Amino acid sequence: MKVKLRYSHEVASKPILAEIILKTGLLINILEAKLTPKEGEMVIDIATQGSALKNALQQLRSSGLEVIELRSLVEVDKGLCISCGACISPCPSKAISFDENLDIEIDAKRCIGCGICVKACPRRAIQLI
Repeated sequence: MKVKLRYSHEVASKPILAEIILKTGLLINILEAKLTPKEGEMVIDIATQGSALKNALQQLRSSGLEVIELRSLVEVDKGLCISCGACISPCPSKAISFDENLDIEIDAKRCIGCGICVKACPRRAIQLI
């Protein structure tokens, strides 16, 4: 599951992810991270589900992080999208394809939220969430 974490600068100096990995043995992949002098934001992918995921999310929250569960990292405005396919080939994770109706389809599990598709779309029909 992909999760966005928001944290204060004070919390950023603590090895929260490392501690959770050691305690739980879960694989956690950092997809994106931004840190300013006042706050930070990170998108991670936690490779588990069920009670193990619930436990990991609770540990993140109890460490002082704001946890936002992401179902998808991007969304396509179907009213603007003309299914031209300009977003497909530049996608580094191959998360974008045509469905059986030749409409654009994004595989949320493969998407890493890099934003390349947003820049590639001539109609500006794709947005990062």
